[in-house]
Amino acid sequence: MKYRPLSNSFYNNSRKAFMAELKPKSLAVFNSNDIYPIGADSTLPFEQHRDIFYLSGIDQEESILVLFPNAYEKKQREILFIRKTDEHIAIWEGAKLTKAQANDISGIQTICWLEDFEAVFQKLSTQCDTFYFNTNEHYRQSVETQTREDRFIKWCKKQYPAHSNAKSNPILQKLRSIKDDEEIKQLQTACDITEKGIRRLLSFLKPGIWEYELEAELVHEFIRNRSKGFAYEPIIASGMNANILHYTQNNQQCKAGELVLLDVAAEYGNYSADLTRTIPVSGVFTKRQREVYNSVLRVKNEATKLLIPGMIWKDFHLEVGKLMTSELQGLGLLDKADIQNENPESPAYKKYFMHGTAHHLGLNTHDYGLLHLPMEANMVFTVEPGIYIPHEGFGVRLEDDVVIQKSGAPANLMKNIPIEVEDIESIMNS
Repeated sequence: MKYRPLSNSFYNNSRKAFMAELKPKSLAVFNSNDIYPIGADSTLPFEQHRDIFYLSGIDQEESILVLFPNAYEKKQREILFIRKTDEHIAIWEGAKLTKAQANDISGIQTICWLEDFEAVFQKLSTQCDTFYFNTNEHYRQSVETQTREDRFIKWCKKQYPAHSNAKSNPILQKLRSIKDDEEIKQLQTACDITEKGIRRLLSFLKPGIWEYELEAELVHEFIRNRSKGFAYEPIIASGMNANILHYTQNNQQCKAGELVLLDVAAEYGNYSADLTRTIPVSGVFTKRQREVYNSVLRVKNEATKLLIPGMIWKDFHLEVGKLMTSELQGLGLLDKADIQNENPESPAYKKYFMHGTAHHLGLNTHDYGLLHLPMEANMVFTVEPGIYIPHEGFGVRLEDDVVIQKSGAPANLMKNIPIEVEDIESIMNS
């Protein structure tokens, strides 16, 4: 692996915390993701399912984790099933994890070959009443493809119709939303790699550069620092493209006088950074660009202070809406009549700032977290306000990643990445 893994004690603690939430006589199963086909003999690069990774650290396809705290035999309370390397696999793909390596990474003592799964599972099924299935219940999910988990659930219900079913996801939503110190270090590394990419761009960008050239500079810097690359599909949006929230074509030329909105970040060890910066192609902001930019920056700075233990996600966004409304008035984009006549379900500020300000961050870019529960220390959030003005030909968004503290303002994992107008202009013109 390219990255430095977390300690197996982290994974031991994660499994212990998860199993403490299970009903008596319950067994939970977690499957690796599939390797997804493109066509012919081509596949997408493998990406491990973040739940089995969170509980084991195993970053290999066709792995299965079984957790059964009430198993009669102590050695069967945690079992990891992995692929067995044969001569063909060794030649064409390279050796897979050995049992000793899997034990060292995960801390799990009982490692079995995948071919033994059904026999072992049948034996364990006689000892339990309930199977915990790992369904996807993230509030943004819109998956149409049948997953390996889906196929397992279908098989299991057919084979064992008398067992009860329960859901792992609500437990994991709570556990994964609060980050361990080791996880925060991984996120910090992802942010530090992202910083190197942004600093590279500030020295590289000039009129005539193409958006995809900026993408290439970033991925070069990310990979050479032990990242797999982008944590998500990069948005490199010059000029009017910044007003398309999920613009990913990255195929336009950057022109003098324009701004480039960069929503780009590195991953590290499957942990995602998430950054947005907006920079001037010519190295200097115009007066109007600077006004809008500083308005967005003020909202970001004030919104960050609101991320404290006890805050509810919905209430946070209501407060940010007030901050943004004030700034839009100051920019002349909204007037008193707009605000007095606004629909509370669709506030006036939404015309220029139509997305949310924050989301959980971690093993997924839009990470786990139950939004109706109060925020807690060691939750990691993005803060990403924006103002989009199509009739003026540009948009500005700024985003940092922060860790909620027990008291005081959140810790900014991106505090070293230039964001002030003067700093950006100074670096670009040095």
